[in-house]
Amino acid sequence: GMERSLQSMQLQLQFFMSKADDLHDCLVNGDALLLDFSQQLCDRLEQLVLTYASHSLLCLDETEPNSVSHFCIGQSQLGRLRLTAFRYCKPTPFLARVDVGLYKRMRWNVERLRDEQQHQEQADGDYFLCYEDIPNAHAGATGRQMWSIGQWVQVNPDPETEDIYNWYTYLQDPHYYHKLLFLGSEEPSSCSATDYLQQLLLSHQTAE
Repeated sequence: GMERSLQSMQLQLQFFMSKADDLHDCLVNGDALLLDFSQQLCDRLEQLVLTYASHSLLCLDETEPNSVSHFCIGQSQLGRLRLTAFRYCKPTPFLARVDVGLYKRMRWNVERLRDEQQHQEQADGDYFLCYEDIPNAHAGATGRQMWSIGQWVQVNPDPETEDIYNWYTYLQDPHYYHKLLFLGSEEPSSCSATDYLQQLLLSHQTAE
């Protein structure tokens, strides 16, 4: 049984590697746009990680220290803002301790370049692509998923407090999800979601 399982994994790995080679050839020959290539490569990598996880070779549980719950899919720069995008291999509960019906699919680390010559950076915060289950009004009917982009904001304990006792006694997760952009019931692609976030950041920069 183990030998058959290894053979199956080898075949799947060869399949994904051949697809990666095809994508590489498309990029070299100019047959695919860079964003399309990135999206396809992201999808292939996600399927490969899920395949390994299905054979218990990888753990996708974010609470485990050695897990592979997400992976980096690229970096871009928007003026003085640097975005690093991460893709969760599967929808992951927003809070590790309590299931609140909110699930993460992507995360962006946003850094603000303060000095272009010295490249000093200041964290601008983490943004997330999430969905939440919306129950259907009809009894027994399946609900739907509503997607949004939001930010992880610390509420309690007060991040400015100097009373360390509050930090030790606070038992719940000290953050909450602040929705910034509603995207509807269809999951956007990684590229589309990143475009939405960039537009959101640009609108904030213009307002400032």
